[in-house]
Amino acid sequence: MARVPFIGRLFWREYLALLGSLILVAFEAFIRVITLGLPQPIIRLCYNTSRRLFNSLSSTKSKQARAQNKTISHSVATCSDFTELCALFGYYAEEHIVQTGDGYLLGVHRLPFAKGEDYDHARTNAGPGSTSKPVVYLHHGLLMNSEVWVCLTEEERCLPFALVNQGYDVWLGNNRGNKYSKKSVHCSPTSPRFWNFSMDEFAFHDIPDTIDYILQTTSQPTLSYIGFSQGTAQAFATLSIHPGMNDKVNLFIALAPAMSPAGLNNGIVDSLVKSSPDVLFLTFGRKSILSSATMWQSILYPPIFVRLIDMSLGFLFAWYSKNISAHQKLAAYPHLYSFTSTKSVVHWFQIIRNKSFQMYDDDSSNAMSIGSSSRYYKVAKFPTRNIKTPIVLVYGGSDSLVDIRVMLKELPKHTMAFEIPHFEHLDFLWAQEVDKLVFPHVFEALRHFAVERENAGTPRSLALTLTNTAHYHRRQGSGSVGWSEDEASYSDLDQTSPVIKSFAQRQRERPYTTRSPANASMVALPWSEKRPVVEVNGQASAEQLSASANGSGAGAVDKTGESNSDLDIAEKTIRPPSSQGGDRRSVSGSSSASPLVHPKFGSKGISVGTARPSVVATVNPDLSS
Repeated sequence: MARVPFIGRLFWREYLALLGSLILVAFEAFIRVITLGLPQPIIRLCYNTSRRLFNSLSSTKSKQARAQNKTISHSVATCSDFTELCALFGYYAEEHIVQTGDGYLLGVHRLPFAKGEDYDHARTNAGPGSTSKPVVYLHHGLLMNSEVWVCLTEEERCLPFALVNQGYDVWLGNNRGNKYSKKSVHCSPTSPRFWNFSMDEFAFHDIPDTIDYILQTTSQPTLSYIGFSQGTAQAFATLSIHPGMNDKVNLFIALAPAMSPAGLNNGIVDSLVKSSPDVLFLTFGRKSILSSATMWQSILYPPIFVRLIDMSLGFLFAWYSKNISAHQKLAAYPHLYSFTSTKSVVHWFQIIRNKSFQMYDDDSSNAMSIGSSSRYYKVAKFPTRNIKTPIVLVYGGSDSLVDIRVMLKELPKHTMAFEIPHFEHLDFLWAQEVDKLVFPHVFEALRHFAVERENAGTPRSLALTLTNTAHYHRRQGSGSVGWSEDEASYSDLDQTSPVIKSFAQRQRERPYTTRSPANASMVALPWSEKRPVVEVNGQASAEQLSASANGSGAGAVDKTGESNSDLDIAEKTIRPPSSQGGDRRSVSGSSSASPLVHPKFGSKGISVGTARPSVVATVNPDLSS
């Protein structure tokens, strides 16, 4: 089909989808104009009407469940800002302002004291006489702000609170244009010039300038970076184009990492991805995108607003949020949306369309020109393989935005990856078991790279060596996607590598290649019948033996070549009742678990070190202590 100017290369179905999306956007704009002109009593009437309608259609059981959890979820949902959310749980929060090199003023939040610490007299990282703490910097995702980290209904599931209670100096950043960073010294937010930014500006200014401000304020030489979703993409871009930043960031933990999404199957979104940026700017304008979300939140009863968000996430991304409780959604969804530019979303559409983690293409509108051919014109990619900082990826197996194989090909060889099989994108913020399945990976990585190695006198400019990576694998007790000592010269994604690939590595390649089961057989280790390893041509890989010795079996393969997943084993195993073993928590097979204690397999709590599930040991606290 010939390319049509202005629209782009679309098929007739995509034209219809694009037309439908334009109609929906126009309808929403019409409603928004009407809403802005309505007096407050009319808006309250709409809200109360939606509430009565919802309650009349709800069952008695659902009403009782909402009533039981209404207090805390309502308190979290109605908090006006970050400091109020922290104060709700008894934490003191500071507010800081960072001016970027191009004049934007960014709001940054800080949690310097643990709960109960005397913040009236104590000082943290403030020079002589103050308490020195390692610094951790957290950054949010697309269309979000720092509130998404702390709007949880249980304190134990809040990562910033858990970190500050473990002795870290916790900072939380914000992107230009969002709720806390809607100001510039050069122009007003009412001007299109203010919103003329994409991820390039985040990488060239926002992240490095914020990191420099934090290190200058705390007098610390390095910090650890934890990003979520687009917050990980901004770190990938920043560390790749600023070599000096690799000396200032001692560890990068990427939760639900986003770099080059696999693509979306939804017709409307797919048509927008393939269309010209001119169409997107015509549809959403050249300022902030989806700013009408606040309007819907103000006129809809919260449970209805939650249903609307859930339907939108399922429709666009196939996320069904089953791991997030209903009262957590009521508490968190009012804090989910924050402003960003249309251009930054267009940037993501270019990345998805071109399947390349690239900088913003300012010339993509001229698709008809001769010079637009890749022979004469190529958009600069972020050189992510140049990153020297240790990278730990923790991703969800049910996250439609993550293609871990594509991502690993674009990252340096020292990258480590861990999968939570049933987690979706937002689960890394608000899932019921986020503290059991995600936090252990974060704490272990911080202890090894940010605390222990610095206390041992390791140079702060950490270029991760193969020995360091292998040591971390042994401590973690999980078959990571990263390198091991036995793979010292080859990437596990290198098809020409003479090193025999482990079972976990071949499992990652399974969707791309057909694996022959002819030479696969089972070898049981002497100490356990539940942790077989795979023998290929009579030779078992050293990485398998090492992982099994650390209590991190990767499952088995029968003679037919089909995998007997540890997840299947877990589903057939009955968890011992809590009354027999006291309080049991799901932990990854790390060094904290004694090797003399045989693990008990539980059906709840799954943590994965590769692209297949690995059952987590449920350790008896009386024995492991």
